[in-house]
Amino acid sequence: MTNDKQTESEQALLRRRAELLGPDLSLSYQKPLHLVRGEDVWLYDAKGRAYLDAYNNVAHVGHCHPEVVEAISQQTGQLNTNTRYLHETILDFSEALSATLPVGLDVCFYVNSGSEANDIAWQMAKAYTGNTGVIVLDQAYHGITEATSWMSPSEYDVASRPDHLETLESPDTYRGRLRGNEPGVGRVYAENCDQAIANLAQRGLRPAALMIDSGTSSCGILDLPEGYLAALVSKVRAAGGVYIADEVQVGVGRSGSQFWGFAAYGVQPDIVTIGKPIGNGHPIGIVVTSREILAKFNAYMPFFSTFGGNPVSAAAGLAVLGVMARQSLQQNAAETSAYLKAGIQDLAERETLIGDVRGSGLLIGIDLVLDRETREPAADAAKQVFNHMRDNGVLIGIAGPHHNVLKIRPPMTFGKSHADQLINTLAEALNVLR
Repeated sequence: MTNDKQTESEQALLRRRAELLGPDLSLSYQKPLHLVRGEDVWLYDAKGRAYLDAYNNVAHVGHCHPEVVEAISQQTGQLNTNTRYLHETILDFSEALSATLPVGLDVCFYVNSGSEANDIAWQMAKAYTGNTGVIVLDQAYHGITEATSWMSPSEYDVASRPDHLETLESPDTYRGRLRGNEPGVGRVYAENCDQAIANLAQRGLRPAALMIDSGTSSCGILDLPEGYLAALVSKVRAAGGVYIADEVQVGVGRSGSQFWGFAAYGVQPDIVTIGKPIGNGHPIGIVVTSREILAKFNAYMPFFSTFGGNPVSAAAGLAVLGVMARQSLQQNAAETSAYLKAGIQDLAERETLIGDVRGSGLLIGIDLVLDRETREPAADAAKQVFNHMRDNGVLIGIAGPHHNVLKIRPPMTFGKSHADQLINTLAEALNVLR
């Protein structure tokens, strides 16, 4: 097949997609990719070209990991049904998952996505506290249900937020109101929570929950200042609310130093939500909480999800935890992250577009700037780098309120040789912009 015919085929695919799925469903990259296969950290297009995947956290332990594929296939061939019947796999998975979490977070509640998990966590918080207010970061993203979409102010004009929602100024110590990580910066940023609680009170409301994405991915992958999260949690609990840790993006070992993102900040959540990475592409959502909170929720509204916790989903999750342990992937995230960040910092010595490198483990943000003194965001440059790297075989994302943060979030099997390829391709992309 000639290149012209391939182009015609792709154009036909785009037209068909627009007709069947609507013209507004987003596509990545200026030249959309037609992907047909994945393996480990690689994605392959219809022409057979390989792309290094440095973005898709859904394939947490690598695309089409054979152990996960085998577990799903084997269980599919035996039985798949709902949780109204006895089955061992969901119990084995729940035990293995609970063993990674602090004592007291020991009851698992299964749904099918991170959005559903956050929605149910919100319902649990309301049932447990009797309150109806919620506090999130001003650039948060927590899902697509009606409840969680309102908790995702990164996706809409915050002026139209509902009365039950209060937002906190993102604690951006690079570009924000307070910079650096000097003692007290976290405490000062956290004082914003006092005003949020007061604002709710003026409307006759009290907070049911503080919901925080432990990786602050939509905020630009921020390094939270010392003491910040602990101060927020203390303030919200004193006002009658609970702390929900959204671990969909940074959980299950991605932070490298810890298995769960919240643990790096010395706080224990009341509720933890987990999503797609735990299934390596198989749809799973999990809420983990205490027996006390779950009992209050069940009394408030008995809940059942047909597909939540089905045997195939449980088999997939159990396989992912097994692979994480056997392949030491949390340790790999820590080691590869240190190597990758050092390489990017070296690149920053000669590429002034790089203003800041942050994040932990295999969730890294590269903040591009027009000027290092003013720290003016370089959104156009980020878009050009994003597309240039795609054209040269490396896939990354873009994050942050200014759309200028290059987002690196690969499968957990991403190693030092892959980091070298990413750094070299990033260097070429930045060189083109000189």
